[in-house]
Amino acid sequence: MCDDATTAVKSVAEGFSPLDRQLGLTESVYSPGMMKDMVWLGGLVPYDQTVQVLERIGHRSVPRTSVWRKNQVHGERMKIFLEKEQEHVKPERVILPPPGQDHKRAIGISMDGGMVNIRGEGWKEIKVGAVFDVGQGEEEDPITGEWVTQAIGVNVEYAAVLGSVQDFGPALWRVAVEREVPQAARTSVTADGAGWIWNLTADYFPDSEQIVDWYHACQHLAQASTALYPEEEKKSERWFKEQKNNLFQGNIHAITDPLDQRDLKDQSRYFHTHKRRMRYQEFREEGYPIGSGTVESGIKRFKGRLTGAGMRWSRQGAERMMVVRGAVMADNFDVLWDVA
Repeated sequence: MCDDATTAVKSVAEGFSPLDRQLGLTESVYSPGMMKDMVWLGGLVPYDQTVQVLERIGHRSVPRTSVWRKNQVHGERMKIFLEKEQEHVKPERVILPPPGQDHKRAIGISMDGGMVNIRGEGWKEIKVGAVFDVGQGEEEDPITGEWVTQAIGVNVEYAAVLGSVQDFGPALWRVAVEREVPQAARTSVTADGAGWIWNLTADYFPDSEQIVDWYHACQHLAQASTALYPEEEKKSERWFKEQKNNLFQGNIHAITDPLDQRDLKDQSRYFHTHKRRMRYQEFREEGYPIGSGTVESGIKRFKGRLTGAGMRWSRQGAERMMVVRGAVMADNFDVLWDVA
């Protein structure tokens, strides 16, 4: 436990937090266990529902404002702890294993963004990263449509930042170090075609396989087929089905050649740019996930707590909730509560 966090935790155990005073939030005393439940539930469901659950299941009548206050106080406490952890695991401080002694566990990373309504600012992007072990599960084959055993993400942990790529990179790196990505022999980054993601990947994960999400690539292929045959729907559909096989097999030239011949540079550029990231059959055979559904699912879950009907957050409130929500989603809330 950090030395400067010890006082806060000790005070919480005694029934109050100095952060209450710092934030101007005074509150009647709750037991440590009760406060923990209030914050965990606040990260799981909206505050109104938290109050209902505490009353129905916990047989405690707790004001909504109390739930909000405890989430602010302890969300800030956890946020401060994670920010300090980022300083301890800067890339130059990470010790790599000797050559040939990397661990063999395959680890995946995925990144994407979503929008949250910030009071006084409007809709702002939260950047989310997922770091996960690569396991096996049943998924639909992208070509045959059959359900087969494929690589999927398991044991997922998240980094979420309301800010710039420069703010997001260290937060994601902290999770990556915790999950031993730098010591892994096999890692992959799966994402859409956003330039900021691949620039960050080059900086933090230069040895990872880079994979453009299969479903995003198929969306671009569908757009290309429409551009190639704008008034011939059947030809467009036929070309799309034919080229989908080429896309999976990594035969990108078969897609770009007819687009370039028709001077459809806007359509072909995507495939030229990401050609090396589109070797889907090879990636699949090597046991890498080719879809970014892990992080997309994570974003939906963050938004499920942050973008309900009528929700608008202060910037600080959103940042605190993202920490709590991420810990609840990753099922490591108890650990973070205890160490922060």
